[in-house]
Amino acid sequence: MFLRRYERRKNGKRHTYWALVESIRPARGSRQKIVAYLGELKKSERNGWAQLGRRMDRQDRPSPTLFDPPHFSEPEDDVELVRIKGVQLERMRDFGDAWLGLGLWRLLELDKLLTKLMPSGREEVDWPIVAAILTMARFCEPSSELHIADTWYRRTALEDLLGVPVERVHTRRLYEGLDALLPHKEELEKHLKDRLGNLFDLKYDLLLYDITSTYFEGQCAGNPMAKHGYSRDYRSDCLQVCIGLVVTEEGMPLGYEVFDGNTHDSTTVETIVNAMEQKYGQANRVWVMDRGMVSEANLKFLREKGASYIVGTPKVMLRQFEKYLTDKDWHQAQDGVQVKLVEGPDGDETFILARSEDRQKKE
Repeated sequence: MFLRRYERRKNGKRHTYWALVESIRPARGSRQKIVAYLGELKKSERNGWAQLGRRMDRQDRPSPTLFDPPHFSEPEDDVELVRIKGVQLERMRDFGDAWLGLGLWRLLELDKLLTKLMPSGREEVDWPIVAAILTMARFCEPSSELHIADTWYRRTALEDLLGVPVERVHTRRLYEGLDALLPHKEELEKHLKDRLGNLFDLKYDLLLYDITSTYFEGQCAGNPMAKHGYSRDYRSDCLQVCIGLVVTEEGMPLGYEVFDGNTHDSTTVETIVNAMEQKYGQANRVWVMDRGMVSEANLKFLREKGASYIVGTPKVMLRQFEKYLTDKDWHQAQDGVQVKLVEGPDGDETFILARSEDRQKKE
């Protein structure tokens, strides 16, 4: 059973009446039967009749949800019923993702750091605020600075959350904000490393390093690093730069470096390792890299520094391990993946052979 509302006008005044209705299922199909007309009811009375109807249906009162209206015992003289069909929504704005992103920004204390590094000047919008807008856009909807200015920002609630009018967020300010951030790259990396380490208890004894590329659609006359090279985006017709990224075992970024677009992966290892040690100190870390980073010079460099490594074996070396591909001494690493430890030819390295049924079927 449930309550149904009826409305009628009498002497120019609108009256609301309530009835207790029961759903029945006769042979002709579902029907609704009015059990009793209850007249005008206050909120507390309506709750009581609704609860009685549920009990008669042998249904317990459901637990209130987040969206249930609060129960008021006060008189309802100031309550006005709203006809939903007559409500019109205008200038709706995205709030949840922007609010969450801004909360994370402040949790990482990036607002405090950038306020210290980039004090206010004569600009209309402080550079720390511009940096926050750029970061929120990357967090919520990665896109170009043009899209941020023309579409995304005016669609969000950041105008109210940050107090920056829409007309003050334009492409020139966003691009200049990126230029203003670049000199503080090392301070930002060190701050995030310490802050994320405190929040998530990160470990830095195993680091994963890989390199990717990003291309430009233009002549890039002002960027001497933009060159033609191996494109991971299959856009060898465009100029590009290479980006080397170091992350922790959990995937948290620790640092990055930008290289010329025609740089070979293996030539970046020494630069990255030295950069990480210069920022965070030298330690016996384990470096994890794919076979594109492997060269005898790189392995010798890591050994001389006392670093450990797990790297992909070049394909030309795989044939010498065919004799170990027997059914003995394999260990289950995870579902569908088995591994075997094999001593290297020189005895100073250990090779990890891995086999996967899924990969075998794919190939």
